[in-house]
Amino acid sequence: MTRQRLIIAALLITAIGVFFISGAHQWFTLETIKAYQSDFQTAFTQNPWQVAGIFFAVYVVITALSLPGATLMTLLGGALFGLGWGLLIVSFASTMGATLAFLLSRFLFRGPIEKRFPRQFASVNRGVERDGALYLFTLRLVPVFPFFMINLVMGLTRIKTVTFYWVSQLAMLPGTAIYVNAGGQLGELESLGGILSPTLIASFLLLAIFPWIARRIVQLVQKRKAYKGFTRPAGFDYDIVVIGGGSAGLVTSYIASAVNAKVALVEKHKMGGDCLNTGCVPSKALIRAARAAHEVRTAHRFGVTASEPQVDFAKVMGHVHQSISDIEPHDSIERYNGLGVEVYQEHARLISPWEIQVGDKILTARHIVLATGARPRVPSLPGIKSAPVLTSENLWSLTELPKRLVVLGGGAIGCELSQSFARLGSQVTLVEGVSQLLGREDPEVGELIESTLAGEGVSVMTDARALEVLNGETGYQLVVEHDGDRKILPLDYLLVSAGRQANVEGLGLEALGITTTQAGPLELNERLQTRLPNIWACGDLAGPYQLTHAAAHQAWHAAVNALFGELKSFAVDYRYMPAVTYVQPEVARVGLNEKEANAQSIAFEVTRYAMGESDRAIAEGATQGFIKVLTVPGRDKILGATIVAENAGEWLGEFTLAMKHGLGLNKLLGTIHPYPTLGEAAKATAGVWKNAHKPERVLALLKHYFNWRRGDSSAKKIDT
Repeated sequence: MTRQRLIIAALLITAIGVFFISGAHQWFTLETIKAYQSDFQTAFTQNPWQVAGIFFAVYVVITALSLPGATLMTLLGGALFGLGWGLLIVSFASTMGATLAFLLSRFLFRGPIEKRFPRQFASVNRGVERDGALYLFTLRLVPVFPFFMINLVMGLTRIKTVTFYWVSQLAMLPGTAIYVNAGGQLGELESLGGILSPTLIASFLLLAIFPWIARRIVQLVQKRKAYKGFTRPAGFDYDIVVIGGGSAGLVTSYIASAVNAKVALVEKHKMGGDCLNTGCVPSKALIRAARAAHEVRTAHRFGVTASEPQVDFAKVMGHVHQSISDIEPHDSIERYNGLGVEVYQEHARLISPWEIQVGDKILTARHIVLATGARPRVPSLPGIKSAPVLTSENLWSLTELPKRLVVLGGGAIGCELSQSFARLGSQVTLVEGVSQLLGREDPEVGELIESTLAGEGVSVMTDARALEVLNGETGYQLVVEHDGDRKILPLDYLLVSAGRQANVEGLGLEALGITTTQAGPLELNERLQTRLPNIWACGDLAGPYQLTHAAAHQAWHAAVNALFGELKSFAVDYRYMPAVTYVQPEVARVGLNEKEANAQSIAFEVTRYAMGESDRAIAEGATQGFIKVLTVPGRDKILGATIVAENAGEWLGEFTLAMKHGLGLNKLLGTIHPYPTLGEAAKATAGVWKNAHKPERVLALLKHYFNWRRGDSSAKKIDT
């Protein structure tokens, strides 16, 4: 706690202590107020403005310090000033005092509590941002919630002060009026409990939930407006029609069919989408083949002599396509027909919120889930349309190894393919427009990967801007601006890995008013709904991640929200989204890194563990890399973990599980890990954190204790 906070806290504690020690609290009883009612009335008659001012100030102080007596002061206000003036004075005094208490709570406690419980308060603040005024209105209207507690608790949230003030003044007005009015009969009151009858409390409760009812009515009106001009069918062929047979569409269909919903899946190309046919599966098969060549080339490190590997690229691609074939049955039409999903291999176009044109048929569905994915984005460089351009879609049709390959884009795909083709024997140049590879990661991660690629023969150019593609006498060339100079890069193929764009064309979305964001994906709410409440989206089409497991995560939400959203719906939570870049060493991360934490002004501590300290890494000659864990300052709560190591993606799950279920580094340290494994480095990292946070005072006392038990002379000197 800062010095300012300590001073203010001390002043508050002193003021509250004086209130009780002086006996002032004894004045705030119904009996005392009734006994001195005539004296208060006489004083008010003689000096009305002075008494009203003192009353106002005392009321503000009592509520600001959360002292007992506000209810009795309200009664006294009614007795002294009558209903009209009493209501006016008490309303403003109580609201001002409540706002001061709110601000004191915010100043003293919000920062420390948010740091201690960041995950819980992030969730609370999302709710407050969405429904804060309604929550506060409800709490203020229901008398069972203590007045002072609401002030203090709301101060911990991020509700705006002006919102707190006006909602409090408005919502407290009915209750204030009742108590002020009761003050007019102060002499007849026997207890405070007699003021609020069960009927009156029930009336307040109904008044409190009225805003929620009104909100529901507004939603129904908005829904009606969204569907204006469309006629809802009397019945439906399906509960859900899913458009797109990639990862997101397949998982959505699987989940819906598993709960016995009637499902149709429409896919105009190959089942399995990009992941199976042009993305995850073929790229990992290629990476494995390239790694085999690299292992042969570097086998001398282990005393094994081997000649330069002979790469048969046609057979490498044969391995790639065989991998796709072996996995295809998992995503096949036959499998999904067996699950009860009706699969259509046609183009789909929406003709109304409930109708889909599929070939020459029109299907109707209560809900439609769009999962059409994305495709590689090719920049509009001069000359690029006539150039031999490869993307993740057509790359797999190669039959010969490119001799000179220029890769445009240093993200995950660009780095993975650059390393793989260099290992297979291509002369690779990697061009990245920003200052580091893997731009979302911390700079040290990008630097390590750049150094690794360069060491394997990749020519890496960062801060390089592609200008145009030329076709000269010596073949195709990419012109780039790098270090202030124009440079010419000869190439046989230009591999573009410069991002992806959502597949929205031809779906009929414009006619339905469904729009995209500036970044490209569809405009959705946090529950994956479009502007039409029965049309949903997931996967690459939805953003913000273009990862197969992210698509599956969204697909669960899309399916469950569509089928059961009228009862309960779920916002998508991306806080624990793991991601892996499959270079060697792999780059795996979950949660925040330093770059993101700094950008969001989140306080953190860093714990590092070098893979050169791992026994298994030493034995395998895989000492490149490190683990970096971000934690809440002074605590073992994990904010994020970055692993750069051999097979890092295989053991990132331990940190993901820990973060998801609130397990700190102490729990990892107390978990038995098999030795020797690379994953044991997770426990070792927790040990580094523990060593940096060991209780020095306790250890000093233990040292004296053991010295004393041994009869050490130094311990005797300390005792004397």
